[in-house]
Amino acid sequence: MGGALNVNHLLFLGHGALWTIGLSVIALVGGGLAGFLVALGRVSPSRTVRLLAATYVQLIQGTPLLVIMFLSFFGLAAIGFNISPLAAAGASMTIFVAAYLGEIWRGCIEAVPRPQWEAAEGLALSRSQRMVKVILPQAIRIATPPTVGFMVQIIKNTSLASVVGFVELTRSGQIINNSMFEPFLIYSIIAVVYFSLCYPLSRLSRRLERTALQKKPALA
Repeated sequence: MGGALNVNHLLFLGHGALWTIGLSVIALVGGGLAGFLVALGRVSPSRTVRLLAATYVQLIQGTPLLVIMFLSFFGLAAIGFNISPLAAAGASMTIFVAAYLGEIWRGCIEAVPRPQWEAAEGLALSRSQRMVKVILPQAIRIATPPTVGFMVQIIKNTSLASVVGFVELTRSGQIINNSMFEPFLIYSIIAVVYFSLCYPLSRLSRRLERTALQKKPALA
């Protein structure tokens, strides 16, 4: 792939961009499922469950994603567990995203107006029924804008997967640059691709946030 920039280079970057999207989807789905459990744990009536969930959030949020990547790939390999770069990157991103989405969604659950909780209790609903039928449907509307906004961070953080050898957009750019030695050109293209992925999500997040603010008086 040496020489001047050509179609093969662009196709290779496109392949890396697809893997960036794929890894982002893995992180969002896996982290979303785990994050939902974390959010429920953070508002659990059990003090032990709340403490465990809070400890997980504080531990992961206080640890750089890069360190989690190293532990997942090199750390496990050092004790005899060899996993692929995709598995290490996917697991690391899932663990990382779960902590942040769990905390975002915990705040959204607690943002549901207190009269809604009291009204559900007045209907003699069990806690699980209150959550499913009353609280969570309202919390989902509140959570949508910040969740979409956080997807931008997920996409950008996938670039760290290059340190474990996973060939996503940033890593593919590094490989091409090693053969061309045109860092400004290559990384400018990469920046444009990241911008094209993230900017629409940022706009969508702001639009959803404005819509939610306009509907807030009606929900109250």
